[in-house]
Amino acid sequence: MAGAAQVSAGRQAGQSAVLARREAPGRPWRDHASTPGRIRWMLGWLVVGTLAWGALAAFTVNQHASAAGAVVTSGEPLAYDALQAWQSLSDANDEASAAILAGSLPPQAIVARYQHDLDVARGDMVDAARHGGPAGDLNALSTGLGRYQDEVSRALANNQLGYPVGAGYLRQASGLMTGTLLPVAHDLYTTEDARLTTTSAQATGLPLIVVTIVAGIALGLAYWRCGRWLYRRTHRVLNVGLLLAGVAGTLAAAWLAGAFLAGRADLQAAQSQGSTPARALAGADIAVLTAHSDEALTLINNSGNDQNEAGFQALRKALGPGPGTLLTIAQRAAEGSPGAARAAAASQTAPAWFAQHQVVRADDNGGNPGTAGGGTHQEAVSLVVSGAAGNAFQVLSADLSEAITADNAAFADHARSGQGAFTGLEPGVIVATLVMVAALAWGLSRRLAEYR
Repeated sequence: MAGAAQVSAGRQAGQSAVLARREAPGRPWRDHASTPGRIRWMLGWLVVGTLAWGALAAFTVNQHASAAGAVVTSGEPLAYDALQAWQSLSDANDEASAAILAGSLPPQAIVARYQHDLDVARGDMVDAARHGGPAGDLNALSTGLGRYQDEVSRALANNQLGYPVGAGYLRQASGLMTGTLLPVAHDLYTTEDARLTTTSAQATGLPLIVVTIVAGIALGLAYWRCGRWLYRRTHRVLNVGLLLAGVAGTLAAAWLAGAFLAGRADLQAAQSQGSTPARALAGADIAVLTAHSDEALTLINNSGNDQNEAGFQALRKALGPGPGTLLTIAQRAAEGSPGAARAAAASQTAPAWFAQHQVVRADDNGGNPGTAGGGTHQEAVSLVVSGAAGNAFQVLSADLSEAITADNAAFADHARSGQGAFTGLEPGVIVATLVMVAALAWGLSRRLAEYR
């Protein structure tokens, strides 16, 4: 009996020592077994987890919002500047050829459009530099454009005096444009368009947002399990603090997911209905302008089926319409975009222009005596400058230009909407996180107070 009493007394002393250690002042966070100790640990881990999720959510918002902002403030303007410079240079070269072809006194409208194209191209270069465009390409374009303009000025001056050397200066200018300036402008646009696509992909990428949402669900599950544990230990059905934290977290996660989905949809629409069709349409438009310049240069050279005519025929084959051709690719890319109708019209207009070109070549070669002028070189020139061939080209060029303008506008609108979807979200997530932490501290502290 004495031995049993000693064992019982020893056990009671050990339990008293453990209880004393648990309740010793200054060491409450080392208590993992008692209900107050577990509540303290629960509060600590929930606060840490909530703050970690809030930091992750704020970082996620910042990354997507920054990428969406970059699309609007630098990516889209820079790609648009590069595209417009490319188009303006092509059109300027075409107008220069048309001015020489028109005779010693070219129509003022042609000269004015040529000068306008140069002004637009220079303005786009300045804007591209301001938006961070590559200095090397922009300097090459600026320097080369000055040389090109000098050659064209000499061509126009000599042409007005009736000197044949004007055509020689024009050929040099056209060679500089097609051999140097347009390739540089094309590379600039291609580079900036690819950069824009990459930035858009960063704004719409899924991995980071998925991790954030999954982490939020895990945090919500932790809240729920802690609530169940409190119910079993304290027989309180509801902990208001946990409930408020859960509601705040749910609202923050829902806002984050909704904003991302809305922003992603807008940015993807900006690509599918804006930049993608505009890129395809621009390729077709440049080919049309180059072919028209070749058509004019063939007549200026007055040498029949020369290399410019060969260039026209090559571009005609590339343009189509038909499977794998530029016009068909552009039409399919534009389906569903604001420029769809104009892109489809361009595919229907192109054959009419090509047919008129055949009449031009027949007249120029003297093989179409039934036309006015008896199938002469001058008749061919008239068809291109102010006749059916020129009109067909103008309709085709206008269709492509208007389609590009409409799709570029659609891109800008959708991109701005995509950026706007993230407005206020980052501070909102931060505020929600602080509310969650405060609610946890309040709700669990009330349970702790019952043990004092």
